[in-house]
Amino acid sequence: MSRGLIIISGATGFIGKALTRELAESGYDIAVLTRDREKAKAQFRDRAIIAEWDGQTSQGWLELASCARALINLAGENIGAGRWTKKRKKLIVGSRLNAGRAVVDAVRRAPAKPKTVIQASAVGYYGPREDEPLDESATAGEGFLADTVRQWELSTQEVEDAGVRRVVIRSGLVLGKDGGVLPRFLRPFRLFLGGPLGTGRQWFSWVHWKDEVGAIRFLLEREDLHGVFNVASPQSLTMREFAKTLGRVIKRPSWFPVPAFLPRLIFGEMAKETLLAGQKVLPDALLKAGYIFQYPEIEAALKDILSAD
Repeated sequence: MSRGLIIISGATGFIGKALTRELAESGYDIAVLTRDREKAKAQFRDRAIIAEWDGQTSQGWLELASCARALINLAGENIGAGRWTKKRKKLIVGSRLNAGRAVVDAVRRAPAKPKTVIQASAVGYYGPREDEPLDESATAGEGFLADTVRQWELSTQEVEDAGVRRVVIRSGLVLGKDGGVLPRFLRPFRLFLGGPLGTGRQWFSWVHWKDEVGAIRFLLEREDLHGVFNVASPQSLTMREFAKTLGRVIKRPSWFPVPAFLPRLIFGEMAKETLLAGQKVLPDALLKAGYIFQYPEIEAALKDILSAD
């Protein structure tokens, strides 16, 4: 017997694919919203219903929304894919706001409302904050990324007016072998050129992909919970500590720091707000709710991710 229908936008991304697999194997029916039906069919085969959407409205999938237990909105252009040109900034912001509008449109028009909307977000909400500990009560930061994430969160706020439970997940840097930031770090390390970026003193708020998926499922199923949740490991560490641990796990030196001017030269503003900045994020709300991290420590997390290498 099905545990209910879950609609996922952004399902073809790194986390979306893993979440779809996890929920489908746990007895949920999954509907994937996509602009590329053939790509989605190839990825999910018979694991999910494939529904085309325009990324802005509920056209074509409103009937699904009317019988869904939850909508999980992960859609958004990759922030770290390249330099933040004016064109790219517009795409990054627009993709998120349009997806949020589509979710609101579906909830507003659906005769039977889904119980829950889970809205993706990121720890970039807090902006560069040096050594300040940041729980969910911390204010929004400054800069393009912080402003984008703040708007992203607000894009689905209206569903609460319809009585729908809304959960916002502010994710740290998700570590996985086939996606997220880890592959970019691994390349120079495997060439014996690995080390921290910039000063190495910036905080590195991370989460194992299994805990990212696990936390989303936990928040989906705990229908008494709502509001903002930081999804990041409770183990705080700096970029230098991360690089040192990665080197130890893959048996490579980590003494080759990348001077700050280099990522600034290559990536511009994006490097300044992401690679060279950081936040000391605390998952207080998630821990208080009772979520138990599978991989709270970086060394065990990296060993698990890289064990098949």
